[in-house]
Amino acid sequence: MLIHGLQKMTLLDYPEHVACTVFLSGCDFRCPYCHNFELVDGSASPIMSEDEFFGFLDKRHGLLDGVAITGGEPLMRPDLASFIKKIREMGYLIKLDTNGYHPDRLKELLEENLLDYIAMDIKNSLEKYPTTIGLSDINISLIKDSISLIMDSGVDYEFRTTVIKEFHEKDDFEKIGTTICGAKRYFLQQFVERDTVPDCSLSAPSAEEMELFLQTARIHVKNAQIRGL
Repeated sequence: MLIHGLQKMTLLDYPEHVACTVFLSGCDFRCPYCHNFELVDGSASPIMSEDEFFGFLDKRHGLLDGVAITGGEPLMRPDLASFIKKIREMGYLIKLDTNGYHPDRLKELLEENLLDYIAMDIKNSLEKYPTTIGLSDINISLIKDSISLIMDSGVDYEFRTTVIKEFHEKDDFEKIGTTICGAKRYFLQQFVERDTVPDCSLSAPSAEEMELFLQTARIHVKNAQIRGL
Protein backbone atom coordinates (compact mmCIF):
# COMPACT_ATOMS: atom_id res chain seq x y z
CA MET A 1 0.00 0.00 0.00
CA LEU A 2 1.48 3.35 -1.06
CA ILE A 3 0.42 6.44 0.85
CA HIS A 4 -0.36 9.51 -1.25
CA GLY A 5 -1.04 11.95 1.55
CA LEU A 6 -0.96 12.17 5.34
CA GLN A 7 -2.47 14.67 7.74
CA LYS A 8 -0.59 13.84 10.90
CA MET A 9 -3.28 15.01 13.32
CA THR A 10 -6.89 16.11 12.96
CA LEU A 11 -9.70 16.85 15.39
CA LEU A 12 -12.25 17.14 12.56
CA ASP A 13 -12.04 14.09 10.30
CA TYR A 14 -13.00 11.49 12.93
CA PRO A 15 -15.80 12.78 15.19
CA GLU A 16 -14.94 12.79 18.91
CA HIS A 17 -11.48 11.35 18.28
CA VAL A 18 -7.96 12.54 17.62
CA ALA A 19 -6.82 10.92 14.41
CA CYS A 20 -4.48 11.08 11.48
CA THR A 21 -5.85 11.04 7.95
CA VAL A 22 -4.38 8.81 5.25
CA PHE A 23 -5.01 9.65 1.59
CA LEU A 24 -5.05 6.84 -0.99
CA SER A 25 -5.10 7.36 -4.74
CA GLY A 26 -7.62 6.22 -7.32
CA CYS A 27 -11.34 6.88 -7.71
CA ASP A 28 -14.04 5.71 -10.12
CA PHE A 29 -15.98 9.01 -9.92
CA ARG A 30 -15.01 12.23 -11.69
CA CYS A 31 -16.75 14.84 -9.56
CA PRO A 32 -16.10 18.26 -11.11
CA TYR A 33 -15.89 19.85 -7.65
CA CYS A 34 -13.38 17.37 -6.17
CA HIS A 35 -10.80 18.96 -3.86
CA ASN A 36 -8.47 15.96 -4.16
CA PHE A 37 -8.54 15.49 -7.92
CA GLU A 38 -4.81 14.77 -8.07
CA LEU A 39 -5.65 11.55 -6.21
CA VAL A 40 -8.40 10.75 -8.70
CA ASP A 41 -6.48 11.17 -11.95
CA GLY A 42 -3.29 9.51 -10.73
CA SER A 43 -1.11 12.62 -10.98
CA ALA A 44 -0.12 12.61 -7.30
CA SER A 45 3.08 10.81 -6.37
CA PRO A 46 3.25 8.61 -3.25
CA ILE A 47 4.75 10.33 -0.23
CA MET A 48 5.63 7.23 1.78
CA SER A 49 5.54 3.45 1.84
CA GLU A 50 3.34 1.32 4.05
CA ASP A 51 6.31 0.50 6.30
CA GLU A 52 7.09 4.19 6.73
CA PHE A 53 3.47 4.86 7.65
CA PHE A 54 3.46 2.12 10.28
CA GLY A 55 6.68 3.57 11.65
CA PHE A 56 4.85 6.88 12.00
CA LEU A 57 1.92 5.19 13.79
CA ASP A 58 4.27 3.37 16.14
CA LYS A 59 5.45 6.74 17.44
CA ARG A 60 1.92 8.09 17.91
CA HIS A 61 0.63 5.74 20.62
CA GLY A 62 -1.04 7.84 23.28
CA LEU A 63 -1.42 10.78 20.91
CA LEU A 64 -3.85 9.39 18.32
CA ASP A 65 -7.05 7.41 18.82
CA GLY A 66 -7.58 6.37 15.24
CA VAL A 67 -6.85 6.55 11.54
CA ALA A 68 -9.21 8.08 8.99
CA ILE A 69 -8.76 6.49 5.56
CA THR A 70 -9.84 8.58 2.59
CA GLY A 71 -8.97 9.21 -1.03
CA GLY A 72 -9.73 8.93 -3.79
CA GLU A 73 -11.90 5.94 -3.08
CA PRO A 74 -10.24 3.57 -0.58
CA LEU A 75 -12.51 0.63 -1.39
CA MET A 76 -10.93 0.39 -4.84
CA ARG A 77 -7.69 -0.79 -3.22
CA PRO A 78 -7.48 -4.62 -3.16
CA ASP A 79 -5.08 -4.57 -0.20
CA LEU A 80 -7.26 -2.33 1.96
CA ALA A 81 -8.43 -5.08 4.34
CA SER A 82 -4.89 -6.23 5.14
CA PHE A 83 -3.82 -2.60 5.59
CA ILE A 84 -6.65 -1.97 8.07
CA LYS A 85 -5.90 -5.17 9.98
CA LYS A 86 -2.32 -4.03 10.58
CA ILE A 87 -3.54 -0.66 11.84
CA ARG A 88 -6.06 -2.25 14.18
CA GLU A 89 -3.40 -4.64 15.51
CA MET A 90 -1.54 -1.51 16.64
CA GLY A 91 -4.59 -0.51 18.71
CA TYR A 92 -6.06 2.21 16.52
CA LEU A 93 -9.68 2.78 15.54
CA ILE A 94 -10.61 2.96 11.84
CA LYS A 95 -12.79 5.53 10.10
CA LEU A 96 -13.48 4.92 6.40
CA ASP A 97 -14.59 7.52 3.85
CA THR A 98 -16.34 6.12 0.79
CA ASN A 99 -18.36 7.18 -2.24
CA GLY A 100 -20.64 4.17 -1.72
CA TYR A 101 -19.99 2.54 -5.09
CA HIS A 102 -18.46 -0.69 -3.77
CA PRO A 103 -21.00 -2.31 -1.42
CA ASP A 104 -19.49 -5.79 -1.84
CA ARG A 105 -16.11 -4.64 -0.56
CA LEU A 106 -17.75 -2.59 2.16
CA LYS A 107 -19.69 -5.67 3.24
CA GLU A 108 -16.49 -7.70 3.48
CA LEU A 109 -14.91 -5.14 5.80
CA LEU A 110 -18.04 -5.03 7.95
CA GLU A 111 -18.22 -8.81 8.18
CA GLU A 112 -14.61 -8.85 9.41
CA ASN A 113 -15.40 -6.14 11.99
CA LEU A 114 -12.69 -3.90 10.57
CA LEU A 115 -14.53 -0.57 10.71
CA ASP A 116 -15.41 1.66 13.66
CA TYR A 117 -16.90 4.60 11.74
CA ILE A 118 -18.08 5.08 8.15
CA ALA A 119 -18.62 8.36 6.31
CA MET A 120 -20.42 7.99 2.99
CA ASP A 121 -20.85 10.81 0.51
CA ILE A 122 -24.37 11.28 -0.83
CA LYS A 123 -23.57 13.22 -3.98
CA ASN A 124 -27.11 14.31 -4.85
CA SER A 125 -30.63 13.03 -5.36
CA LEU A 126 -30.32 9.68 -7.10
CA GLU A 127 -31.52 10.83 -10.52
CA LYS A 128 -28.92 13.62 -10.56
CA TYR A 129 -25.96 11.38 -9.68
CA PRO A 130 -24.55 11.10 -13.24
CA THR A 131 -24.18 14.84 -13.70
CA THR A 132 -22.90 15.38 -10.18
CA ILE A 133 -20.19 12.71 -10.33
CA GLY A 134 -19.16 13.39 -13.92
CA LEU A 135 -20.20 10.03 -15.37
CA SER A 136 -22.97 9.20 -17.82
CA ASP A 137 -23.16 5.51 -16.91
CA ILE A 138 -23.73 4.60 -13.26
CA ASN A 139 -25.39 1.70 -11.47
CA ILE A 140 -27.39 3.59 -8.87
CA SER A 141 -28.42 0.36 -7.13
CA LEU A 142 -24.86 0.14 -5.75
CA ILE A 143 -25.38 3.45 -3.96
CA LYS A 144 -28.66 2.21 -2.49
CA ASP A 145 -27.01 -1.05 -1.37
CA SER A 146 -24.26 0.81 0.45
CA ILE A 147 -26.76 3.05 2.22
CA SER A 148 -28.69 0.02 3.46
CA LEU A 149 -25.51 -1.78 4.53
CA ILE A 150 -24.30 1.18 6.53
CA MET A 151 -27.62 1.89 8.22
CA ASP A 152 -28.06 -1.76 9.20
CA SER A 153 -24.44 -2.40 10.18
CA GLY A 154 -24.43 -1.41 13.84
CA VAL A 155 -21.26 0.58 13.11
CA ASP A 156 -21.24 4.29 13.83
CA TYR A 157 -21.69 6.35 10.67
CA GLU A 158 -22.61 9.56 8.91
CA PHE A 159 -23.85 10.57 5.49
CA ARG A 160 -22.75 13.87 4.01
CA THR A 161 -23.30 16.03 0.94
CA THR A 162 -21.01 18.70 -0.46
CA VAL A 163 -23.51 21.35 -1.58
CA ILE A 164 -22.83 23.17 -4.86
CA LYS A 165 -25.02 25.99 -6.13
CA GLU A 166 -25.04 24.70 -9.71
CA PHE A 167 -25.95 21.11 -8.75
CA HIS A 168 -28.30 21.29 -5.79
CA GLU A 169 -31.73 22.75 -5.11
CA LYS A 170 -34.34 22.32 -2.41
CA ASP A 171 -36.08 19.37 -4.07
CA ASP A 172 -32.83 17.38 -4.06
CA PHE A 173 -32.70 17.48 -0.27
CA GLU A 174 -36.28 16.30 -0.01
CA LYS A 175 -35.29 13.31 -2.16
CA ILE A 176 -31.99 12.71 -0.34
CA GLY A 177 -33.85 12.83 2.96
CA THR A 178 -36.27 10.19 1.71
CA THR A 179 -33.40 8.00 0.52
CA ILE A 180 -31.62 8.07 3.90
CA CYS A 181 -34.75 8.50 6.05
CA GLY A 182 -33.99 7.85 9.72
CA ALA A 183 -30.23 8.05 9.29
CA LYS A 184 -28.15 8.58 12.41
CA ARG A 185 -26.32 11.67 11.11
CA TYR A 186 -26.41 13.72 7.94
CA PHE A 187 -24.13 16.68 7.26
CA LEU A 188 -24.47 19.34 4.60
CA GLN A 189 -21.07 20.79 3.73
CA GLN A 190 -20.88 24.04 1.79
CA PHE A 191 -18.65 23.78 -1.27
CA VAL A 192 -15.40 25.70 -0.90
CA GLU A 193 -14.38 27.45 -4.10
CA ARG A 194 -10.81 26.66 -5.18
CA ASP A 195 -8.92 27.04 -8.43
CA THR A 196 -7.63 23.46 -8.11
CA VAL A 197 -11.00 21.75 -8.68
CA PRO A 198 -11.71 20.42 -12.20
CA ASP A 199 -14.50 22.94 -12.85
CA CYS A 200 -13.56 26.36 -11.52
CA SER A 201 -16.91 27.83 -12.57
CA LEU A 202 -18.72 26.11 -9.71
CA SER A 203 -19.78 28.17 -6.70
CA ALA A 204 -20.99 27.84 -3.14
CA PRO A 205 -24.62 28.33 -2.12
CA SER A 206 -25.43 31.17 0.25
CA ALA A 207 -25.86 30.68 3.99
CA GLU A 208 -29.60 31.23 3.51
CA GLU A 209 -29.76 28.51 0.85
CA MET A 210 -27.83 26.14 3.10
CA GLU A 211 -30.33 26.73 5.90
CA LEU A 212 -33.26 26.06 3.55
CA PHE A 213 -31.66 22.82 2.39
CA LEU A 214 -30.99 21.82 6.00
CA GLN A 215 -34.58 22.33 7.09
CA THR A 216 -35.78 20.36 4.07
CA ALA A 217 -33.48 17.43 4.91
CA ARG A 218 -34.58 17.50 8.57
CA ILE A 219 -38.08 16.47 7.58
CA HIS A 220 -36.69 12.95 7.12
CA VAL A 221 -33.36 13.02 9.00
CA LYS A 222 -33.79 14.64 12.41
CA ASN A 223 -30.07 14.84 13.11
CA ALA A 224 -29.14 16.78 10.00
CA GLN A 225 -26.61 19.57 10.49
CA ILE A 226 -24.55 22.05 8.53
CA ARG A 227 -20.85 21.43 8.86
CA GLY A 228 -18.25 24.11 8.29
CA LEU A 229 -20.31 27.33 8.39
